[in-house]
Amino acid sequence: MRHYLHNAAIWAAMTLAGNALAEDARTDWMTSWYAAPQPGWDSQFVLPMNVPAVLDHQTVREYVRISAGGERIKLVFSNRYGKAPLAIGAASVMMREVTFAGARQVTFAGARQVTIAPGATVTSDPIALSVAPLSQLEVTTYLPKRTAITGFHWGASQSISIAAGNASRAAEFSKATRVEGRLFLSAVLVDALPDSRTVVALGDSITDGNGSTPDADRRWPDFLARRLAPHGIAVANAGISGARLLSDGMGERALARFEQDVLRQPGVSDVIVLLGINDIGWPGSPFAPAETMVTLNELTAGFRQLAATAHARNIRITVGTLPPFEGALEGTPFAGHYNPQKEALRLRLNDWIRGAGIFDAVVDFDVVLRDPARPQRLRAELDSGDHLHPGDAGYRKMADAIDIDAIVARDRGARRDAVSARIQ
Repeated sequence: MRHYLHNAAIWAAMTLAGNALAEDARTDWMTSWYAAPQPGWDSQFVLPMNVPAVLDHQTVREYVRISAGGERIKLVFSNRYGKAPLAIGAASVMMREVTFAGARQVTFAGARQVTIAPGATVTSDPIALSVAPLSQLEVTTYLPKRTAITGFHWGASQSISIAAGNASRAAEFSKATRVEGRLFLSAVLVDALPDSRTVVALGDSITDGNGSTPDADRRWPDFLARRLAPHGIAVANAGISGARLLSDGMGERALARFEQDVLRQPGVSDVIVLLGINDIGWPGSPFAPAETMVTLNELTAGFRQLAATAHARNIRITVGTLPPFEGALEGTPFAGHYNPQKEALRLRLNDWIRGAGIFDAVVDFDVVLRDPARPQRLRAELDSGDHLHPGDAGYRKMADAIDIDAIVARDRGARRDAVSARIQ
């Protein structure tokens, strides 16, 4: 009898697991939040990584604001640039607005621990957590083993907390260290309504939000997410500070990371690209002192390749003109980003983008942000102060300049009522 009951229990568990898998197979998922992984660098580079070189028996707490909502979520952890297996001993997630008692334990194929091979990612089991559009989540991850930080996400105007030991069940972190950036958590997926989809913002530090108020979610993709939330459309920020179109910078070149950061995002239908200012500005500066200037033909060839790749996968591509950058980083150790030859190339590239005719849409960030009296320079009230990155007001202007009608056009239909119900 005991043997029969034991087998019956196993069969019941297998049936439940099978039903869950079958239900998950019928569910469409889409990326509601994203942080593009990037490789670390050594002390020879002009900027520090600003995160610990090693974590050992420590807990990381990250705060993310999703764009689209859902009845269930999944978490994605990345070891894309890891050189050793990444062990996760425990993970939990909760709405930041509720008490810690509402935290959900995260599992991976039913287990609370998982090891991610170098170069790989892992996606959690579905988590029964109903999240409204634009909700803020708190994700806590315990790393039980010595973990070298060889892959991460730099900056993002976002801080994380790191505590000693296993604090995965702690409501508050005591004596936590706060650093800026992202570690290992790379995406939040939500279960999608019919025809729901994701817009990916592919860019550099201007997309990553440098110059915006830290921990306030005021990057231009954040403002765009607020505009698209009523339509159930998500925005995934694939900006990387120092990113370039043609060459590796503080991340892989866009032509190399386009597949993983854009095309493989669940539910992606559109990509908005703002790249090129580092291709133009880095050569001869402290960031790339030995490099020679890129040419217009090289830049346009790169954009043509992106457009062709996007269209081959039925993804709409919008490209932004490059904002003005006279005086960029002047008075800092990183001066040298701007000179008249680089400005001339920016203008020629912008003219080409406006008239190329190979993109589904163009957004003229240059016109939106430039000073009418001195068009090679950012308008003072839109400038963060470094003459390269907009501030909060500038990022809002950028998001407002994007014509969302074509993005929303595929969105017509009965789904709107379901979206309205989620927002309420």
